[in-house]
Amino acid sequence: MDVVISTVIAYLLGSISFSYLITKIILKDDIRNHGSGNAGATNTLRVLGFFPAVLVLLLDVFKGVVAIGIAAWLGDREWMLPFAGFMAIIGHNWPVFFGFRGGKGVATTIGVFATLFFMPSVYAGILAVALIALTRYVSLGSLLFVAAAPIFALFIGDYPFSYVYIGLIIALLSYLRHRTNIIRLVNGTENKLGKR
Repeated sequence: MDVVISTVIAYLLGSISFSYLITKIILKDDIRNHGSGNAGATNTLRVLGFFPAVLVLLLDVFKGVVAIGIAAWLGDREWMLPFAGFMAIIGHNWPVFFGFRGGKGVATTIGVFATLFFMPSVYAGILAVALIALTRYVSLGSLLFVAAAPIFALFIGDYPFSYVYIGLIIALLSYLRHRTNIIRLVNGTENKLGKR
């Protein structure tokens, strides 16, 4: 029963779209009608600017942390924790409260990975930020982060297999969600940071 409860809570928590809510408060409109149409921190940056985007980023990261924290409080079984994080990302991507049209889950993934395997996530994050600074492609840095963090976890520290395994599934999901970004990156048409 604790697995079911943690799964439902994680999904519902992930389904809270802070980019939608904050844009609704500021613009009185749906963020999915603006910019890239994505309900996430990067599009919030394009549409609302720096400070609202940082707030969305932090709140979306927090969703992943809290989902795993609740699972740990309920049962702390090995597979419960990463699965709760996975369900928070699923909720963010396909939120029940917002017509199942959400974001791409990178910020929530940051929270999940940092909670499951902190130091590998820090190293992956440093590489991702450096890549974004060099190229100004947020999507490219995001894709590097989601792939590198669970791979680093294989070699740094002694993390449970379940953490790494579900981490790799989350990375695959992120690549699928970013498939249009990948096509634009290959074609040289991807939006750079700072451009609308």
